[in-house]
Amino acid sequence: MAWRSSTGERFQGNENGRNCITSKTGEGFKLKIYAFIVIISFLLTLLLGIILIPWLKKLKFGQTVRDDGPRTHLSKSGTPTMGGIIFLVPLILISLLQTRGNGKYTSVAVLTTLGFTLIGFFDDYIKVVRKRSLGLRAYQKIISQLIIAVALAFYAYLDPHIGSSVIIPFTAIEWDLGVFYIPIAVFIIIGTVNSVNLTDGLDGLCSGVTLLISATLSIILSSAVELAAEGGLGRLAENYQDLIVFSAALTGALLGFLRYNAHPAQVFMGDTGSLGLGGAISALSILLRIPLWLPIFGGVYMAEAISVILQVGSFKLRGKRIFKMAPLHQIGRA
Repeated sequence: MAWRSSTGERFQGNENGRNCITSKTGEGFKLKIYAFIVIISFLLTLLLGIILIPWLKKLKFGQTVRDDGPRTHLSKSGTPTMGGIIFLVPLILISLLQTRGNGKYTSVAVLTTLGFTLIGFFDDYIKVVRKRSLGLRAYQKIISQLIIAVALAFYAYLDPHIGSSVIIPFTAIEWDLGVFYIPIAVFIIIGTVNSVNLTDGLDGLCSGVTLLISATLSIILSSAVELAAEGGLGRLAENYQDLIVFSAALTGALLGFLRYNAHPAQVFMGDTGSLGLGGAISALSILLRIPLWLPIFGGVYMAEAISVILQVGSFKLRGKRIFKMAPLHQIGRA
């Protein structure tokens, strides 16, 4: 696969960049470092869970259940929510500390994750503290999400290693989207974030699915580092190498969070966690130039989102519902 700039110019490597990458990316060294990051992130998340879950209970930051929801949801009432901070804090801290804040792509991924996390936090705060189960108004969510998505899309578009090209799934073919890149990227980012949010409704579902995706992205990133290094793109290889730290930290953090989020859940990630996760996965796919891969390895997200779109569309057009409830994971629980 040829790595090119947004202008189509092929980057030529230099000996210094290649030596730097080679010295930092020995296979044994990399595996040990990444495994260490996963373990540390896992342990920190477990520790934070022990500390924060009782604290959230004490503050009475419990789940507010809608009156028109499934009866099975009534048992969830009072279970601590906003638990996303349990895995997001280790993710952000480890990512920034390991790269010393110098990883360009890692910083972008962290900022994107933080931005969507804050939207989710305010949404949860309104639900929990003000006892308004719907949280932020729809227009508030849309505008705030648009700002972050547009910022990420513009950053990628202006980056010489990303530009307006994306990689077609399961090929090495690059597709230059030109002026359509930004609106398509924005659509994918917002679609992914909200699809992840819809997936968070069943104990361990969202965290488990995203755990598998983050582990997959770590493998893709490892290959991207090697390809960039072999192509003489020392700086790009370093950026991707730092981004693996982010992906590995996310994998370890979610593994730790499952200890508390698997059925029966002791804590829910809330919109704080689900929107943050959506931001993290979106950022990784955009920076890797594989946003078109998201519908494939994020198939569960897609299925959840499509079920809601079909349900709402059918009800508005025909006055009838297709499913008992949407999204899909609610079927059979109504």
